[in-house]
Amino acid sequence: MADVVLITVDSLRSDHIGCYSHKRETSPNIDQLAEESHRFTNAFSHAGMTRASFPTILTSSYTNMYGGYERITQGRTLISEVLKREGYATAGFHSNLFLCADFGYQRGFDTFYDSKTDPGFTAKLRQFVKTNLDQDSFLYKILQNLYDATEKNAGVNVGSTYVKADEITDLSIEWVNEVDSEDRFLWTHYMDVHHPYVPPEEYQLEFRDSPISNRRSIKLRRKMLESPDDVTPEERQELIDLYDAEIRFTDHEIGRLVDEVKESWGEDAVVLITSDHGEEFYEHGQYSHNTVHDEGIHIPLIIDAEGSGEYDEMVGLIDISPTVADYAGCNIPDNFYGASLRKLVEGGNWDRDHVIGDWGGSEGEPDRFFYRDKEWKYINRQGEEELYALADDPEENENIVPSNPPALSEIRSTIEDHREIVTGTSMDIDEVEMDEVVEDRLEKLGYKF
Repeated sequence: MADVVLITVDSLRSDHIGCYSHKRETSPNIDQLAEESHRFTNAFSHAGMTRASFPTILTSSYTNMYGGYERITQGRTLISEVLKREGYATAGFHSNLFLCADFGYQRGFDTFYDSKTDPGFTAKLRQFVKTNLDQDSFLYKILQNLYDATEKNAGVNVGSTYVKADEITDLSIEWVNEVDSEDRFLWTHYMDVHHPYVPPEEYQLEFRDSPISNRRSIKLRRKMLESPDDVTPEERQELIDLYDAEIRFTDHEIGRLVDEVKESWGEDAVVLITSDHGEEFYEHGQYSHNTVHDEGIHIPLIIDAEGSGEYDEMVGLIDISPTVADYAGCNIPDNFYGASLRKLVEGGNWDRDHVIGDWGGSEGEPDRFFYRDKEWKYINRQGEEELYALADDPEENENIVPSNPPALSEIRSTIEDHREIVTGTSMDIDEVEMDEVVEDRLEKLGYKF
């Protein structure tokens, strides 16, 4: 049995990391780790947004299985539950409220920090206003309009959206050093690479002559979300500079956490680093995320375990939990749909040649799909099809569905087989009641309800 650390970084696309050929030095600590580890060049998310992606990471089941991705239902098994049953001490530290205890993500964790109980003074004040004022009242509307105008026009980020990387690292390290167990599993999720991009100045200066103020960053964020067509080339570059600086900041904290784990638990501790999805910078007309073009789903995946190597096989986030279970010496549950990457890195065997994603729809019935292999990218949005020949069109700009290439029929059949597997697990669930604090903070991250 091995100690295992799973590190996930929100919104981190692979091509902005040095070991994935980014020209900027955004990730020296990750790059150094990757040199002596297993790195996967064709790793993909199964959805372009957090709440649809994380069930695949932590339960090895597809997005719309077992009632959908609004919560972790009893049909799914979290990797934390698997390890806890085998006697592992388990802990999770993050501040993305889509992953909070309200939605079932705390199951199997002895220690679980999701920041819900620490929203910050301003968020609490807004909650008080919402609770105590009639939302149709004149005063309430004035206060709400003031909030929106303050962020949009003055560039003031009202309220806390997430806990910064250094604080998440501190919490994780505290547990690493204090946990009393021979077998340990830690999941740490960093939010800083997710907009709003407000990195410390010292990390901005790695890529710019002068820092961008937080006020300016917040205004740029509002513009990219609300008026993406109006973002100028200069503003786009500013957003990329901020994004890269957030990666550099997060990389520093990842290095600090990994060093502490290795020192406290020993060099044999297994460390996995990945992301839930990527980020868009207008490649297909939008910013932020929720796309299944490659900028939204091509993610880094590094496993620091015995041996090293680079692998171009098609792998997905659905393979993370089986891999963790395998290195931990645990049986892989029957309702895990991925496969352990350990058999690839140790034996060279891998059967899958594609990755599939599904999202949207209702009650476990997805209405959007994508298929990705080394040659083809297929997207189906509510019956609207796209197909890209990646060898000739790696940026996915020319939809060749009208030409009806022979591969299209086979891909459609594969998608239909996948749809039947997903809908076969359909189950009725009650609607999640999201409290005002959670909804407020998610709205500040750009999610609409």
